Amino acid sequence: MGGTSSSSHPSSSAAALLSRKSAASAPSASGGRSSDKDRGGDDGSYVRRAHHAGSWYESSPSDLDWELSGYLRDADGEGGGTEGGVTGRPRAVVSPHAGFRYSGPTAAYAYLALREALRERGGGSASAECEKGGNGENGSNGPSLSRPIGGVSTVVVLHPSHHVRLRGCAVSGASMLETPIANLPVDCDLRSELLGTGHFTVMERHVDEAEHSGEMQYPFIAKAIADAGADSGDISSCRVLPIMVGALDTAQESHFGQILAPYLARPDIFTVISSDFCHWGRRFGYVPSRSEESGRCNEIADFIEWLDRRGMDYIQSQAPGAFAEYLRRYSNTICGRHPIGVWLNAITTNRESETECLDVKFVRYAQSGRVKSFNDSSVSYASAVARVAA
Repeated sequence: MGGTSSSSHPSSSAAALLSRKSAASAPSASGGRSSDKDRGGDDGSYVRRAHHAGSWYESSPSDLDWELSGYLRDADGEGGGTEGGVTGRPRAVVSPHAGFRYSGPTAAYAYLALREALRERGGGSASAECEKGGNGENGSNGPSLSRPIGGVSTVVVLHPSHHVRLRGCAVSGASMLETPIANLPVDCDLRSELLGTGHFTVMERHVDEAEHSGEMQYPFIAKAIADAGADSGDISSCRVLPIMVGALDTAQESHFGQILAPYLARPDIFTVISSDFCHWGRRFGYVPSRSEESGRCNEIADFIEWLDRRGMDYIQSQAPGAFAEYLRRYSNTICGRHPIGVWLNAITTNRESETECLDVKFVRYAQSGRVKSFNDSSVSYASAVARVAA
């Protein structure tokens, strides 16, 4: 679900700091979008353009920063980030990926946790390899966020595929991810390690740029990094590695989860799992309205929430098998079900090996509209935060 507003607002202090720090390489009037000649080819040298800027979210750096600042401020004011008394270090989030005017308020609850993790001391270091795409020889006009910050050196984004049929997992081939706020360097070292396993492929550039489920995370990541850097007066950063998760069966989800487990357990890696929840309506080909187990739901919207929360419970319980069985039984149209499945298998592997134990809590749930009749439709959005267990 796309769409954006067109109103203009003053930028926040984070965006202003970015402007001061990178005046010579500030985003262009078109919102920092690089020209075709600057984007490179399919060989890992291209800057992934912000394909959905100006439609799914604001292309103006100041307007986008103002919008995201408002969502984060509102979430923080409502107690976002305090998940039922769980206070361990944030390690991962589940976040929606619709147009920001629909899903942004919900996604903000997840990104408070990333901002918190970025503000912590310590963490790994990022190499300079593949950072040339920001202000160097690949020539993107946007400022580059290229150094490690806090305890996080890399954000791994697990996202689904909406446009191509993929039977495995594929990494982005870009060197840089363009956003109106700032450009994000890709972790080419981690990409090389994963490709070295022989189990991952590389997305073609047109596939990478067409997919919105990864892109809708990048502005929030850039915003969290900018805010954390603004605290110390320095724009520092971590790298990002997008991984597209295809239509996997349960055995494949387990397989890729086991491969990714040691990487996602690294204390300097933070994981974002991109997913919307129920897509209800005739246009989605999914119109269940009741279940023997759902009790008395006064409206279809109540049933949708019951259905979603049943799946959310299995995610919180870190039960990949039960989550897969739930999907088989109810066919809930959770578009990020495969990234969620891979992640659940990874964190379960780490828990069973006593490498890392996490608490997973959903912190926000919303629907794009309240369905009352079969002429209506809606998409559900949910944010979860995974923290180190006490």
